[in-house]
Amino acid sequence: MSELLQVQGLVKRYGGLVATDGVDLTVRAGGIHALIGPNGAGKTTLIQQLSGALAPDAGRIVFDGQDITALSMHERVHRGLARSYQITSIFPRLTVLDNVALALQARTGSSLRFWPAARGEVQRYTAAAGVLARVGLGARTAQLAGALSHGEQRQLEVGIALATGAKLLLLDEPMAGMGPEESERMVALLQTLRGECTLLLVEHDMDAVFRLADTISVLVSGRIIASAAPEAIRADAEVRRAYLGDELEVGA
Repeated sequence: MSELLQVQGLVKRYGGLVATDGVDLTVRAGGIHALIGPNGAGKTTLIQQLSGALAPDAGRIVFDGQDITALSMHERVHRGLARSYQITSIFPRLTVLDNVALALQARTGSSLRFWPAARGEVQRYTAAAGVLARVGLGARTAQLAGALSHGEQRQLEVGIALATGAKLLLLDEPMAGMGPEESERMVALLQTLRGECTLLLVEHDMDAVFRLADTISVLVSGRIIASAAPEAIRADAEVRRAYLGDELEVGA
C-alpha cells in the first residue's frame, strides 16, 4: 500500500507542556490505522492538528503527496481528509436522507443557497440513499437526524464523511458512549470500509482496536513509542510497560 499521510516532527506546546513532541507517523492508503495511548498522551491534540483544527508549532503534514500543514480544515476536507464529527455537522431538524444529500451537494461545489431546488434532483437523492444503505441506515432515510440513537448518529457521521469523498477519515473514539450492540455495529461498519476509505482511528476499546487495525501506533507523553502490526504491538515490552499491560490479553 502507498503512503497516504506522512507526519514529520509534529510539535504542539502549551506553555511548558508539550502535547505532541516531534511526532512522526505514516498512514498507508486503504488500511485501518489505530492510534492508542493513555489519557493525556496527546492523541486528540494530534488529531486536531491533522484535521486542521489546531496549528502545529513545528513539523510538517503531507497528505496524498501535498504539504497541507498550512491549510484550513475546510481546504483539507476538499482534498479528502475528514474528521467525522467536526466536518460532518449533522443537521438534527433535517431528515437523515437530507443530511447526506447536502454533503453530496457540497462535494459537487453547488451553493447551499439553492438547496430547495436540489430537493428535486433524483440522482443526488438516489446516491444519498445508497450511502445510507452502505452505513446501515437504509431504513432511516425519512427520520429526523436528531431522533437517531447515539450509535446511529455516529453511523450517519461516517456516511456523510463518505459522501464528501473522504480519502482519509479521522475517527476520534467512534465507540465512545455506545452499548455493546451499537459498538458491534460500528466495528462491522468500519470493517466494510477497509480498502475503500483509509481510516485513522483513536479508540480506547482494545478489543475493537485489535480486531480492526492493520497497524497500531502507540502515543505516550506526546511521542510515538511503537508503530507496527497488532501482533508486534502485543509483544512489545515497552508498550506493555507504558500502556497496555493486561490489555494485551484482549483479542489474543
